Amino acid sequence: MRVALFLTCVNDTLYPDTGRAVVRLLNRLGVDVDFPLAQTCCGQAHYNTGYRHETEPLARHYAEVFGEYDAIVTPSGSCAAMVRELYPRLGERARAEGRGDALADVLAPVVPKTYELTEFLVDVLGVTDVGAVYPHKVTYHPTCHGLRSLGLGDRPRRLLEAVRGLELVELPGADECCGFGGTFAVKNAGVSAAMGADKMRHAESTGAEVLCAADNSCLMHLGGTMSRAGSAVRPVHIAEILASTEEEPAR
Repeated sequence: MRVALFLTCVNDTLYPDTGRAVVRLLNRLGVDVDFPLAQTCCGQAHYNTGYRHETEPLARHYAEVFGEYDAIVTPSGSCAAMVRELYPRLGERARAEGRGDALADVLAPVVPKTYELTEFLVDVLGVTDVGAVYPHKVTYHPTCHGLRSLGLGDRPRRLLEAVRGLELVELPGADECCGFGGTFAVKNAGVSAAMGADKMRHAESTGAEVLCAADNSCLMHLGGTMSRAGSAVRPVHIAEILASTEEEPAR
Protein backbone atom coordinates (compact mmCIF):
# COMPACT_ATOMS: atom_id res chain seq x y z
CA MET A 1 0.00 0.00 0.00
CA ARG A 2 1.35 3.40 -1.01
CA VAL A 3 0.28 5.89 1.65
CA ALA A 4 0.70 9.66 1.55
CA LEU A 5 0.45 12.17 4.37
CA PHE A 6 -1.66 15.22 3.57
CA LEU A 7 -0.52 17.55 6.33
CA THR A 8 -2.81 20.56 5.59
CA CYS A 9 -2.06 24.29 5.77
CA VAL A 10 -2.80 24.79 9.46
CA ASN A 11 -0.62 21.88 10.54
CA ASP A 12 2.21 22.76 8.18
CA THR A 13 2.27 26.37 9.39
CA LEU A 14 1.48 26.04 13.09
CA TYR A 15 1.48 22.37 14.20
CA PRO A 16 4.20 20.44 12.36
CA ASP A 17 4.63 18.16 15.38
CA THR A 18 1.23 16.68 14.58
CA GLY A 19 2.48 15.62 11.17
CA ARG A 20 5.61 14.12 12.69
CA ALA A 21 3.41 12.23 15.16
CA VAL A 22 1.33 10.76 12.32
CA VAL A 23 4.48 9.50 10.58
CA ARG A 24 5.90 7.99 13.81
CA LEU A 25 2.59 6.31 14.56
CA LEU A 26 2.08 4.82 11.10
CA ASN A 27 5.72 3.74 10.84
CA ARG A 28 5.33 1.94 14.17
CA LEU A 29 2.35 0.10 12.70
CA GLY A 30 4.37 -0.98 9.68
CA VAL A 31 3.15 1.62 7.21
CA ASP A 32 5.64 3.49 5.00
CA VAL A 33 4.49 7.07 4.55
CA ASP A 34 5.38 9.45 1.72
CA PHE A 35 5.17 13.22 2.05
CA PRO A 36 4.68 14.73 -1.42
CA LEU A 37 6.42 18.09 -1.34
CA ALA A 38 4.15 19.52 -4.05
CA GLN A 39 1.08 19.39 -1.79
CA THR A 40 -0.68 22.69 -1.04
CA CYS A 41 -4.05 23.80 0.35
CA CYS A 42 -7.10 21.64 -0.38
CA GLY A 43 -9.16 24.80 -0.98
CA GLN A 44 -11.43 24.54 2.06
CA ALA A 45 -10.97 28.16 3.12
CA HIS A 46 -11.67 29.41 -0.40
CA TYR A 47 -14.75 27.25 -0.87
CA ASN A 48 -16.26 28.08 2.51
CA THR A 49 -15.80 31.79 1.89
CA GLY A 50 -17.67 31.60 -1.42
CA TYR A 51 -14.77 31.43 -3.89
CA ARG A 52 -15.84 28.22 -5.59
CA HIS A 53 -14.17 28.80 -8.93
CA GLU A 54 -10.92 29.77 -7.21
CA THR A 55 -11.09 26.46 -5.32
CA GLU A 56 -11.06 24.37 -8.50
CA PRO A 57 -7.33 24.75 -9.36
CA LEU A 58 -6.41 23.73 -5.81
CA ALA A 59 -8.67 20.69 -6.01
CA ARG A 60 -7.16 19.71 -9.36
CA HIS A 61 -3.68 20.08 -7.89
CA TYR A 62 -4.63 17.87 -4.94
CA ALA A 63 -5.78 15.19 -7.36
CA GLU A 64 -2.56 15.46 -9.37
CA VAL A 65 -0.31 15.26 -6.31
CA PHE A 66 -2.09 12.41 -4.53
CA GLY A 67 -3.74 10.53 -7.39
CA GLU A 68 -1.19 7.70 -7.59
CA TYR A 69 -1.41 6.74 -3.91
CA ASP A 70 -3.54 3.93 -2.52
CA ALA A 71 -4.48 5.99 0.54
CA ILE A 72 -4.17 9.64 1.59
CA VAL A 73 -4.14 10.17 5.35
CA THR A 74 -4.70 13.52 7.02
CA PRO A 75 -4.81 14.56 10.70
CA SER A 76 -7.63 16.99 9.91
CA GLY A 77 -11.30 16.11 9.90
CA SER A 78 -12.25 19.35 8.19
CA CYS A 79 -9.82 18.91 5.29
CA ALA A 80 -10.80 15.25 4.88
CA ALA A 81 -14.43 16.39 4.76
CA MET A 82 -13.54 19.00 2.14
CA VAL A 83 -12.22 16.31 -0.17
CA ARG A 84 -14.84 13.66 0.53
CA GLU A 85 -17.95 15.83 0.75
CA LEU A 86 -17.25 18.97 -1.26
CA TYR A 87 -14.96 17.87 -4.10
CA PRO A 88 -17.85 15.90 -5.63
CA ARG A 89 -19.99 19.04 -5.40
CA LEU A 90 -17.34 20.99 -7.30
CA GLY A 91 -17.57 18.49 -10.11
CA GLU A 92 -21.37 18.51 -10.06
CA ARG A 93 -21.52 22.31 -10.21
CA ALA A 94 -19.04 22.46 -13.08
CA ARG A 95 -21.21 19.95 -14.97
CA ALA A 96 -24.36 21.96 -14.20
CA GLU A 97 -22.68 25.09 -15.56
CA GLY A 98 -22.07 23.35 -18.88
CA ARG A 99 -18.35 22.82 -18.40
CA GLY A 100 -18.52 19.08 -18.87
CA ASP A 101 -17.31 16.17 -16.79
CA ALA A 102 -13.58 16.97 -16.79
CA LEU A 103 -13.38 18.32 -13.23
CA ALA A 104 -15.54 15.53 -11.78
CA ASP A 105 -13.45 12.92 -13.59
CA VAL A 106 -10.18 14.35 -12.25
CA LEU A 107 -11.40 14.55 -8.65
CA ALA A 108 -13.31 11.28 -8.42
CA PRO A 109 -10.30 8.95 -7.85
CA VAL A 110 -8.97 10.78 -4.77
CA VAL A 111 -12.29 11.20 -2.97
CA PRO A 112 -12.69 7.63 -1.60
CA LYS A 113 -8.94 7.30 -0.92
CA THR A 114 -8.78 10.26 1.46
CA TYR A 115 -9.01 9.30 5.13
CA GLU A 116 -8.99 11.17 8.40
CA LEU A 117 -6.34 9.53 10.60
CA THR A 118 -8.66 7.66 12.99
CA GLU A 119 -10.67 6.30 10.06
CA PHE A 120 -7.51 4.96 8.47
CA LEU A 121 -6.38 3.31 11.68
CA VAL A 122 -9.69 1.64 12.50
CA ASP A 123 -11.22 0.97 9.07
CA VAL A 124 -8.17 0.34 6.88
CA LEU A 125 -5.53 -1.01 9.26
CA GLY A 126 -8.11 -2.62 11.52
CA VAL A 127 -6.46 -1.55 14.78
CA THR A 128 -7.64 0.23 17.91
CA ASP A 129 -4.70 -0.58 20.21
CA VAL A 130 -1.77 1.20 18.56
CA GLY A 131 0.64 0.53 21.42
CA ALA A 132 0.44 4.05 22.84
CA VAL A 133 1.21 5.09 26.41
CA TYR A 134 -0.14 8.39 27.75
CA PRO A 135 -0.57 8.62 31.56
CA HIS A 136 -2.93 11.60 31.65
CA LYS A 137 -6.60 12.38 32.25
CA VAL A 138 -8.12 13.26 28.87
CA THR A 139 -11.46 14.48 27.58
CA TYR A 140 -12.36 14.23 23.89
CA HIS A 141 -14.07 16.90 21.76
CA PRO A 142 -15.65 15.48 18.56
CA THR A 143 -15.31 18.31 16.04
CA CYS A 144 -18.18 19.25 13.75
CA HIS A 145 -16.64 17.96 10.50
CA GLY A 146 -15.65 14.68 12.11
CA LEU A 147 -19.00 14.24 13.80
CA ARG A 148 -21.37 15.41 11.07
CA SER A 149 -19.54 15.28 7.74
CA LEU A 150 -17.32 12.22 8.14
CA GLY A 151 -19.37 10.32 10.69
CA LEU A 152 -16.33 9.29 12.72
CA GLY A 153 -18.58 8.00 15.47
CA ASP A 154 -16.72 6.20 18.25
CA ARG A 155 -13.50 5.55 16.31
CA PRO A 156 -11.46 8.21 18.14
CA ARG A 157 -12.85 7.12 21.51
CA ARG A 158 -12.03 3.46 20.84
CA LEU A 159 -8.46 4.42 20.03
CA LEU A 160 -8.14 6.56 23.15
CA GLU A 161 -9.68 3.89 25.38
CA ALA A 162 -6.94 1.46 24.30
CA VAL A 163 -4.09 3.83 25.27
CA ARG A 164 -2.27 2.56 28.36
CA GLY A 165 -2.34 4.92 31.32
CA LEU A 166 -4.95 7.22 29.76
CA GLU A 167 -8.07 8.03 31.77
CA LEU A 168 -10.82 9.12 29.37
CA VAL A 169 -13.59 11.26 30.86
CA GLU A 170 -16.82 12.30 29.18
CA LEU A 171 -17.07 15.91 27.92
CA PRO A 172 -20.43 17.56 28.70
CA GLY A 173 -22.05 19.01 25.59
CA ALA A 174 -19.55 17.14 23.47
CA ASP A 175 -21.61 17.40 20.28
CA GLU A 176 -21.82 21.20 20.47
CA CYS A 177 -19.63 23.29 18.14
CA CYS A 178 -16.59 24.92 19.71
CA GLY A 179 -17.25 28.13 17.79
CA PHE A 180 -14.29 28.13 15.41
CA GLY A 181 -15.83 27.42 12.00
CA GLY A 182 -12.96 28.99 10.04
CA THR A 183 -13.96 32.48 8.92
CA PHE A 184 -17.01 32.25 11.20
CA ALA A 185 -14.64 33.05 14.09
CA VAL A 186 -13.63 36.26 12.29
CA LYS A 187 -17.02 37.35 10.98
CA ASN A 188 -18.90 36.48 14.19
CA ALA A 189 -16.19 36.98 16.79
CA GLY A 190 -18.48 37.57 19.75
CA VAL A 191 -20.56 34.44 19.15
CA SER A 192 -17.44 32.40 18.43
CA ALA A 193 -15.76 33.53 21.64
CA ALA A 194 -18.86 32.72 23.70
CA MET A 195 -19.09 29.22 22.20
CA GLY A 196 -15.39 28.66 22.87
CA ALA A 197 -15.82 29.79 26.47
CA ASP A 198 -18.69 27.32 26.94
CA LYS A 199 -16.59 24.48 25.58
CA MET A 200 -13.68 25.47 27.83
CA ARG A 201 -15.91 25.45 30.93
CA HIS A 202 -17.22 22.03 29.99
CA ALA A 203 -13.67 20.73 29.59
CA GLU A 204 -12.62 22.20 32.93
CA SER A 205 -15.61 20.62 34.66
CA THR A 206 -14.27 17.15 33.82
CA GLY A 207 -11.05 17.66 35.78
CA ALA A 208 -9.10 16.59 32.70
CA GLU A 209 -5.52 17.69 32.09
CA VAL A 210 -5.90 17.46 28.32
CA LEU A 211 -8.60 18.39 25.81
CA CYS A 212 -8.14 16.15 22.79
CA ALA A 213 -9.55 16.48 19.26
CA ALA A 214 -8.80 15.26 15.75
CA ASP A 215 -8.52 18.73 14.21
CA ASN A 216 -5.96 21.38 15.16
CA SER A 217 -8.04 24.25 13.81
CA CYS A 218 -10.58 23.67 16.58
CA LEU A 219 -7.81 23.08 19.11
CA MET A 220 -6.19 26.36 18.03
CA HIS A 221 -9.42 28.21 18.80
CA LEU A 222 -9.93 26.44 22.11
CA GLY A 223 -6.26 26.67 23.04
CA GLY A 224 -6.38 30.44 22.59
CA THR A 225 -9.54 30.62 24.66
CA MET A 226 -8.03 28.55 27.46
CA SER A 227 -4.71 30.37 27.40
CA ARG A 228 -6.34 33.79 27.75
CA ALA A 229 -8.48 32.50 30.62
CA GLY A 230 -5.49 30.95 32.40
CA SER A 231 -7.00 27.46 32.20
CA ALA A 232 -4.91 24.48 33.28
CA VAL A 233 -6.39 22.30 30.50
CA ARG A 234 -4.06 21.74 27.52
CA PRO A 235 -5.14 21.14 23.91
CA VAL A 236 -3.47 18.08 22.33
CA HIS A 237 -4.15 16.50 18.93
CA ILE A 238 -5.13 12.84 19.05
CA ALA A 239 -2.21 11.93 16.74
CA GLU A 240 0.28 13.09 19.35
CA ILE A 241 -1.40 10.98 22.04
CA LEU A 242 -1.50 7.89 19.82
CA ALA A 243 2.17 8.37 18.84
CA SER A 244 3.25 8.63 22.49
CA THR A 245 5.26 5.76 23.97
CA GLU A 246 7.33 5.17 27.10
CA GLU A 247 10.48 5.69 25.03
CA GLU A 248 9.18 8.82 23.29
CA PRO A 249 6.41 10.30 25.45
CA ALA A 250 4.23 13.21 24.40
CA ARG A 251 3.69 16.00 26.86
